[in-house]
Parts: sequence; structure tokens; C-alpha cells
Amino acid sequence: MNSFSNVTGRRLPDWVKVSLPKTENYLRLKSLVRQYALNTVCESASCPNIGECWDAGTLTIMILGGTCTRACRFCDVPTGNLQPPRAEESEEVAVMLSHLNLRYTVITSVDRDDLEDGGSRHWAETIRQVRAKCPGMKVEALIPDFRGDPRWIGEVCEAGPDVLSHNLETVRSLQASVRPQCRYQWSLDTLSIARNKFGLISKSSLMLGLGETKAEVIQAMRDLVDVGCRILSLGQYLRPSRQHLEVVEYIRPEMFAEYKEIGESLGLEHVEAGPLVRSSYHADRQAAALKRS
Repeated sequence: MNSFSNVTGRRLPDWVKVSLPKTENYLRLKSLVRQYALNTVCESASCPNIGECWDAGTLTIMILGGTCTRACRFCDVPTGNLQPPRAEESEEVAVMLSHLNLRYTVITSVDRDDLEDGGSRHWAETIRQVRAKCPGMKVEALIPDFRGDPRWIGEVCEAGPDVLSHNLETVRSLQASVRPQCRYQWSLDTLSIARNKFGLISKSSLMLGLGETKAEVIQAMRDLVDVGCRILSLGQYLRPSRQHLEVVEYIRPEMFAEYKEIGESLGLEHVEAGPLVRSSYHADRQAAALKRS
């Protein structure tokens, strides 16, 4: 068993432990990821669901480099040492994905506030290339907030991903301490533009266990419903290292089940909730359950 987050010596609840992956499909996809040098968030973030997702033929890749302009206090992606985007990356990613025979892929990126457009043009070209070279594969774009700028959010939306995802991450009161260079409203604006201007399936995610109250979680879900968000993932925050925010509380599975019921009663069409749920968990099933309307 692997805890993925036991960095303090604190005993973790059994419900945040998971078996190490070892299926044939997982090992095959892992070999292909190595062969084609794909940068996956599944591995870089030590996702506890990597075995299940890769066995099902879904993965999350990261574009625009491996370092970020922001320093969110929950995230293990390094900050600094930024390189200019490689124009050839868009086609390379599409070609590599075409060899993997996937049903569904999630594409994400670091924040690139150093770029005038936040990397949105690179994003759009990557989606277009993947569409052209992988016609049978569904594409979910898990994008940054682009500082809430509708021009750059729209640039990505116009490329036509099947799902447009952006993570709210935490409740309003904790934004400044959890992700100090972000804004709660930027995230809501991103999701609103995707859904209300472009008609895309919009999706978000919240981490729990950072000190939020039940009332704050419910309000965050209401805020997401108000901007047209259709899918929400709720998972337990797990501390990547001693330099990151501490876990305030381990949320019990029955509380996640209650949040799922509340969220769907508020108008979210699908809530994926559980201690080990991450933003891309069961992404293919979530999208398949919704009609684009």
C-alpha cells in the first residue's frame, strides 16, 4: 500500500491509502509514455489513481513546460526556470497521443503569466493538432485562469475541446493562503465564459481538508452552479512535502458522500466525491454521462 502523502510521520486513515498499480494495461501505457517522452501529471503529482486510470486508457499530460509562474502552496510543480514555449510541442503531443490508442485524454499546463497571452495560443494549437491526429479520442482541456482575460480563455474554447475544465481548488476564504497569485473570481469567470459564451461542458474541482467549513463548501458549489459548471470533483488534500500546507482535517468518506448529494441537489449534474478523487478521476465517464447542450 502507498499513502502518497505521509511526509510528516502522521498516521494516515485507511481510506487515503491505495494499492500500487501493476495491471497489464497500466504497464503497457507506462512503457508507451516513456517511449514517447510524455510529461504526465499522473506521475509528477503522484496521483493515487494512476493505476486505475491508466488501466482504463486515460491519462493527463502537461504542456508548456514543467515549471510554473505561480507558487500555489498545495502544488508540487516547481516555480521558476521558465523556457519559451516550443512551437513544435503541439504537433509532437498530437503525434505521440496518436500512438497510444486512448479513449480520452486530459491536457493541462502550468501557469505562464510570463507570456502575453498566458500560453493560450499554444493551448489552442495543441487542441487543434490533437483533434486532427486523434479523431476518435475525446479531449478535456484543464486550463489555467489566464487572469480571467476573456480573450485568452476564448482562444482555447474556440479550439473545441469536448470538456473545458478549470479548478477552483478551494473555498473563497482560503484562496489567498492556498493559491496567493490566483483569484476566486478569475476562476469563476473562466468557467462562465466556457459554458455561457461557448456552450462547452464545464468542470471544476475542490480540495477538502484545508480548514474550510461545510457552509463554505456548499457556497462554493452554489457559486459554481451559478456560472454554469456541470461537473465537480471533490477530493482530499494530501500534503506533497513538508514545505507545503499541512492537512487540517482528513474528511471521512461518508462526508464526501453527503457533499455529492448536496452538490447534485443544488444543480451540479455530476459530482465525483471521495478521499482519493482528483480533478481528472473518471473524467471519461463523467463526460460520457452528460450531453453537450
